[in-house]
Amino acid sequence: KTSLGIQATNGVVIATEKKVPSILVDEDSFQKIVNLTDHIGMIYSGMGPDFRVLVRKGRKKAQAYFRKYKEPIPVLQLTRQIAGIMQEFTQSGGVRPFGVSVLVAGCDEDGPQLYQVDPSGSYFGWRASAIGKNYRNAKTFLEKRYNADMELEDAVHTSLLTLREGFEGEMTAKNIEVGVVDKEMKFRVLKASEIADYLEEAE
Repeated sequence: KTSLGIQATNGVVIATEKKVPSILVDEDSFQKIVNLTDHIGMIYSGMGPDFRVLVRKGRKKAQAYFRKYKEPIPVLQLTRQIAGIMQEFTQSGGVRPFGVSVLVAGCDEDGPQLYQVDPSGSYFGWRASAIGKNYRNAKTFLEKRYNADMELEDAVHTSLLTLREGFEGEMTAKNIEVGVVDKEMKFRVLKASEIADYLEEAE
């Protein structure tokens, strides 16, 4: 499924499709956007179980840093740690590479940041990026809509419009997820009611 991220002047937004395989599945029972720390969130496209392993390892690295230095881990440093874990799995015997690409969104003393990490372990900073199914179309759409002066509210609207471009069926607050981190360095996943409001405004 398509996932994307947009870096704004005062924060970062990440958004994704959250389609369940059957109407019988409780969509509240799983999340595609998670907190790694209070100021960093992560989203994936690919294999959910592989993502959970990365989340667990990433949280451990962040806590180890905090215990040692008594301050939150910088976004770039945690991204580098996650990329290192993914790269290790490409060259070790008896294991396979991770079947996920991830977007890491955070805000620290260097301001809002968005990084993409691929299964190879390569990572880059992006102003806006998309991963997963239809990522090429999503990136093309983002290239047309993105501007460097975009604020967080506009970035949320743009992320929803981009998702809608390649969305199969009706897009509702229940089948997408949106996470934001602002200048206060707080990452949070938006509630369904907040997403519904944004969807109304974006129509």
